[in-house]
Amino acid sequence: MTKLFAFTAAALLASSAAAFADDHGHGHGDPDKGAKDFNKCKACHMIVSDTGETIVKGGKTGPNLFGVVGRPVASYPDFKYGDGILAVGATGMVWSQELITEYAVDPTVFIDTHGGSGKSKMTFKLKDASDVAAYLATFSAAPEAAAEVEETDAPEAAEEAPTEEAPASE
Repeated sequence: MTKLFAFTAAALLASSAAAFADDHGHGHGDPDKGAKDFNKCKACHMIVSDTGETIVKGGKTGPNLFGVVGRPVASYPDFKYGDGILAVGATGMVWSQELITEYAVDPTVFIDTHGGSGKSKMTFKLKDASDVAAYLATFSAAPEAAAEVEETDAPEAAEEAPTEEAPASE
């Protein structure tokens, strides 16, 4: 019974955190609005599938953003990244909607706070990039894979949780 309580409490806490994030605009945007906002990005970025299908014709100054959510930072093949973002990539960081949102708001600050240093090559900033990040996520298999990992890890977390019930005041 205590393991079930610990699992239920952990699940409730996780869903509460997700609801809090949803209500506060962190990481979840509107893909339809993002498609329109991406017009600002396509001067430098394209979205071309792995099979070569052009989804959004754009520039080649920035890397192709197809499948960016779930892809390691600074890992698009044959793209010449700057040293700062390469250092972030060397940490093993993987792009999520939340990280893309943070990056697009201020790329240089992102680099400086995530393992790199120096100015980003990206010159354009968005006040709120959550819609663009949600749009880019529609071109990735990563959201489904992340959901499967969370579901797979949940029973393990329940087994590792303390077996004593915490007092109600905590």
